[in-house]
Amino acid sequence: MDLYLMPSSYPTPFTLVQSPSPSPSPLCRTHNKRTQHGKLLVFAALSCSATNPTGTTPLNVVSLADKTHQSYPKDYGLQSSIEEPKLDFDSIASRLQVQRFIDRIKALPFRETSVILGIFEQDGCFQTVSEFNALLMALVIAKEPDIALSLFNEVSAYGLVPDSLTFSIMIRCYCEKNDLDEAIRVLVHMVENGFYPNAATITVLINSLCKRGRLQRALEVLEVMGRIGCKPTVQIYNCLLKGLCYVGRVEDAYEMLMRIKKDAIKPDIYTFTAVMDGFCKVGRSDEAMELLDEAVEMGLTPDVVTFNTLFNGYCKEGRPMEGLNVLKQMKERNCNPDCITYSTLLHGLLKWGKTRNALRVYKEMVENGVEVDGRLMNNLVRGLCRRSRKEKDLLEDAHEVFEKMQNEVLGIDASTYGLMIQTLCMEKKMDAAVVCLQEMIGMGYSPWIITFNNVIKTLCVEGKVTEALLVLSIMYEGGRGTNGISYNPLIHGLNRRGSFLGGCSVYGAAVKRGVIPNTKPQQ
Repeated sequence: MDLYLMPSSYPTPFTLVQSPSPSPSPLCRTHNKRTQHGKLLVFAALSCSATNPTGTTPLNVVSLADKTHQSYPKDYGLQSSIEEPKLDFDSIASRLQVQRFIDRIKALPFRETSVILGIFEQDGCFQTVSEFNALLMALVIAKEPDIALSLFNEVSAYGLVPDSLTFSIMIRCYCEKNDLDEAIRVLVHMVENGFYPNAATITVLINSLCKRGRLQRALEVLEVMGRIGCKPTVQIYNCLLKGLCYVGRVEDAYEMLMRIKKDAIKPDIYTFTAVMDGFCKVGRSDEAMELLDEAVEMGLTPDVVTFNTLFNGYCKEGRPMEGLNVLKQMKERNCNPDCITYSTLLHGLLKWGKTRNALRVYKEMVENGVEVDGRLMNNLVRGLCRRSRKEKDLLEDAHEVFEKMQNEVLGIDASTYGLMIQTLCMEKKMDAAVVCLQEMIGMGYSPWIITFNNVIKTLCVEGKVTEALLVLSIMYEGGRGTNGISYNPLIHGLNRRGSFLGGCSVYGAAVKRGVIPNTKPQQ
């Protein structure tokens, strides 16, 4: 791995420079007075949550007034000082203490380092680097990496020597800021000065690099990890597998999976899912399915994300019916489909012309209470309308789905309106067709000429010439163009009714607009 020249601003145990301490602020004085009650300055307090890495414990409260020390998360591999009882996070008072302090930090003017650091008076503020690290970690989890970095740059002013955890937190800060080059520089600096980051920190860095497509850098970090004797975890391998698949190196990802299986590290279902996703993205869904079978044989339980990967792959390959088989297997394994499952499968079935199967999936979604978004509903209605030309029994289904969209005020596309109007005309439901046409115009859409012509023609065939003339007037009002097909059925209908003058009037209106109808008025 290329070594970077470290900026001189990084403090090290070998080049510790004492700097004048910041002047105390009124806020700091208020909290640092050692009263009889031993007031606490609570700056690190987080309950067990999804933000904590797997296998860690929440940071305990630190009492600066009583000079107690901070215990570290388990996976940092560092010895802790005297461990204090954990903060009772069920206590409303404790939660308020924590939130008030973090809110006080966030309320300070951004980038005004002197104001921020003025809170932390040197006299009695940080007794140990453990306390300093606890505050940094609290700031990181509070999504304030800039404040944490500003505080870190002043570490020597507090007479403290940064340790491995201090630099590990800085790596997390730079990853949070998406400044990955700086994060790598801190890592190299650590190794050069005898500090070894733990697996959790390496995981954060590798994951950040892989997410941004910087796979080569991620692999270099893995190499450094091996040199310092830090054994990669399955989480690190999962990040790398995702990164390899992200840049299309699926074969390399598969080879890495095989190496993992041979090592003492046991892959989890996310390991297999990462490689399966890579196979599916390059049109090799059958191989992904084989990996699923292999994972099950190892005793792993696939989750909904694993199955969704297969749905996506098969549908992209134009094999949505295989997706139905996967859905069946998914249910047999007691894994409940989610919205993404159904949406992916429904979209694939519609895209590849499996409309009747798509309708069944849609009905299952409704029965299971899964929300169907407007885009999919539009696709389904259009698919049903097109298919109903050959399979007449689908006309009613198309109408039902369309009415559901209207009732739920879902956004209906112009093309969906057009096809629905055409379908209603085929069913001879002309009142509904005219209402739908008016609704379409009211939504701000401009119907195609063919849509108007379908309505006019069907109305005339049904003997509703007066209504057809009203539709023609709607065309005029909107300034829409007409053609001969717009007038021919009207003139023909008027001729059948013996309305010669009416036919002449329509014919004259057409000629006035530059259109010569093929049908002439007859006495």
